[in-house]
Amino acid sequence: MQNLNNQMLSLVTRIFQNGIVPCLKIEGETACTVDPVYGISRNRVNAELAKALIRINGINGDNYTEIIEKLLNWNLEKQNPDGSWNEVHVKYNHPSALITSIVGEAFVDGYLLLKDESFEKAALRARDFVLASQFSPGYFKKSSIYVADHLNVDATCGAFLAKYGKVFSTAEHICKYQFSDGAFPYTNENKGNYQYCLDIPCIHYQGVTLYYLLKIIDSLENDWLDAEFEKGVKWLAAVQFPDGKFDWSKSGLMFAYYLSGAYAFATPCFIYGTKWSSGYSENAEKALKVLESNVKDIVNRWESGPMLSFPASVFTALNTANIGNYPVSHRLFRFGYGMYRQFSRRRFSNSVNPKLFNILSYIMCINTSTIEPDNNFPDLFMTSEVLDCLSYSIHREIKK
Repeated sequence: MQNLNNQMLSLVTRIFQNGIVPCLKIEGETACTVDPVYGISRNRVNAELAKALIRINGINGDNYTEIIEKLLNWNLEKQNPDGSWNEVHVKYNHPSALITSIVGEAFVDGYLLLKDESFEKAALRARDFVLASQFSPGYFKKSSIYVADHLNVDATCGAFLAKYGKVFSTAEHICKYQFSDGAFPYTNENKGNYQYCLDIPCIHYQGVTLYYLLKIIDSLENDWLDAEFEKGVKWLAAVQFPDGKFDWSKSGLMFAYYLSGAYAFATPCFIYGTKWSSGYSENAEKALKVLESNVKDIVNRWESGPMLSFPASVFTALNTANIGNYPVSHRLFRFGYGMYRQFSRRRFSNSVNPKLFNILSYIMCINTSTIEPDNNFPDLFMTSEVLDCLSYSIHREIKK
């Protein structure tokens, strides 16, 4: 396990030095990252970076205290009067309980490191906003524009609130909807503003949900969630090929199809799974190897692949399209979406051009909040998630 920890630390350090540092904008006492593709600064990316640096601070003699404080100072200036932070996207910018939980956690960690009272107050205000966003026990509204019951959002909010000991109902709520085979649906029967219920398995969000449940377990220092976690990690291992790649034909959420960050979320989950089976360490090593192959300086948005394998991907997309009880018209749409992603992830560029996707969306009368370029690209958002996951796993192992 020590060798795996060293590999993760090496990758985190390399991404920070070669990918993040060129994207940093430092002005006086504040610092933020500027997306090299979209030119925006996201609250979440800044927070994930700050948390990662806090966790690896001092390891190998590296001192990141100054940049951590400046990153948090920038986020402090962006906190809304109601205690929230906005989810910043190219197409929207709205307050979000999900983002507030992620940023709030950074301020809890930042306060423990720097003892800055303004960081403590920011975290407490964030806590109050997240609590106010709870529709019913364990069910948190993601934002004003996404109101479905996303289990990964519930887990993220719960992980933040776990630091204040108020999360038992959240974890119970999440596990109530777990499928018998161990998979978690993206949403439950509450479809919110989606056209259809998304109560289907998703490899990426399986890892996300398990990752934040792991944070809940750690914060509460209680393993009462272990039975459900074990089922969840068993499902994740079952959809992993021997070469470490995931079998995306088993993943039904199209906008999370082939996301490279899935391997980062899965890694700490597999490592925790070694408490039941030592074989999960091999799953973790293979997932990390696939992740590394998709990192230049910044992490690729999607898992890349050779164009020669594109014809065979038709069968993968067909299997994916048939997941869930949807009408034929929607299954055709899902198949088309899957093939578009299969094509896009095999072409790489340092810029994005969503023109083709916009044309197709207009023809098919699809109103989408996402941007789907016809090429793979370096994604700072995905990179920040990778840094968070791997640094958390490193920190867990060091604390043992």
